[in-house]
Amino acid sequence: MPATISTCSINCWSRWLLATALLVWPGMMYAQDKRSEKEQIIQPAPLDPKTPISYEKDVEPILVNKCNFCHSGNVKRGKLDLSSYEALMRGGDRGKAVIPGKSADSLLIQLSAKLVQPYMPPKKEEPLSPKELAILKLWIDQGAKPPTGARPLAKVALKAPSVTPVLGVAISPEKSIVVASRGNQLHVFDVKTGKYLRSFNDEQGTHLPGAAHVSLVESLAFSPDGKLLASGSYQEVKLWEAASGKLLATTTGFGERVVCLAFSPDGKWLAAGGGAPTQEGELKLLEVPSGKGVRDLKDNIHSDTVFGVAFSPDSKLVVSCGADKFVKTFEVESGKFQKAFEGHTHHVMGVGFTGDGKLIASGGADQAVKIWDYEKGEQVRTINAHGKPLSALVIVGKTSNLATCAGDQQVRLWNASNGGNIRNFTAGNDYLLSLSVSPDGTLVAAGGQEGVVRLYNGTNGALLHTLAPPGTDKPNTPEKQRRPRRNKD
Repeated sequence: MPATISTCSINCWSRWLLATALLVWPGMMYAQDKRSEKEQIIQPAPLDPKTPISYEKDVEPILVNKCNFCHSGNVKRGKLDLSSYEALMRGGDRGKAVIPGKSADSLLIQLSAKLVQPYMPPKKEEPLSPKELAILKLWIDQGAKPPTGARPLAKVALKAPSVTPVLGVAISPEKSIVVASRGNQLHVFDVKTGKYLRSFNDEQGTHLPGAAHVSLVESLAFSPDGKLLASGSYQEVKLWEAASGKLLATTTGFGERVVCLAFSPDGKWLAAGGGAPTQEGELKLLEVPSGKGVRDLKDNIHSDTVFGVAFSPDSKLVVSCGADKFVKTFEVESGKFQKAFEGHTHHVMGVGFTGDGKLIASGGADQAVKIWDYEKGEQVRTINAHGKPLSALVIVGKTSNLATCAGDQQVRLWNASNGGNIRNFTAGNDYLLSLSVSPDGTLVAAGGQEGVVRLYNGTNGALLHTLAPPGTDKPNTPEKQRRPRRNKD
């Protein structure tokens, strides 16, 4: 006999559902109301589904202006790179960011609409407008089609305060100042006091208040005599008089971002590296002090972005590393390719010759430092250096020591000759991105996503100053830290 449900049972069930909805719904509304203004869920604007959406004309400008600050170059939060179509489609730590034809299931839309945490862009940044969200959504629903052809990329102007990660840091050779790049600005600090001194700016060239470049400043380097500072940005390098901040030269003609810089020990050359992701890397030699581009190293150049560059002690060779996992050397005078070193399993982020020129040290996103014998072209040893991807590697002056930093909040000092860990420097909870060491090794500066530069005593690991952006309420004083750990060589 089939079961029957009484009218009373149905009415009771309906009343229970209604009561439950009335109890739950106010809580949901309250949770939404508790969000800040920039955390409110974004509803896409009405857009005709038949509107053709182009990646290069409609989608890429949105990603560049709203997302690339945290997802391109040396900064890729969640290992999500949005600097190119190919990188976007690869996704990041949480899987695919875009599922063609399914915008509702695409993480890019869920994060941008603030439906899923972490919200994108972060709370301190300007969120996507309803129209921008609608464009991204429709582009995905239309199949997330790739660019139709090559085209010049537009230079991106930044509002300086909106980007705080320190992508570049440099200690002057005489140890009087530290320069940090944040957004499109260059901030100068006094080493002894930790006080902010001034900014280098090119307001006439950028038409932006306080800006050194129009776009992100991603690399810095002092000349060996400390008289010049070089800064690298999108498609350009600038040379500054270090003492006054006067702009001396601007070198253009680069195809993409300039993410690494190095002066030759004899002071005659400046090497600049970079290039667009998944495309041919870029490495140029500039004449100093004119900044004139003299040599474009094309012979067997990297097949992807060049992330690190350095000179041999005699200034006759330049060594580079890149996203193609290779370390390569070139002859300065002729520009000819010399040797390639293969062994890293991920992007190689930093490289350098030891003081005697016999060894090359390289560090990568595979968390490893590798030591190579230049003459033999062989790997000498691998150092398991960090617990997260390595961001930078610097050779300490004319020694065989090297310093590294990574996303595990650590700066570490190593001996390339025996692989020993000499000393560690703790950086709180900061994901470190940039690193500089004075030629004598007595000062170490590290910058990261928190937007501060930590200046350490290189001989005992003590934190000397925490250098915050000018105009913030963060003190430029030492913060609490664990006692630095010294290890035997």
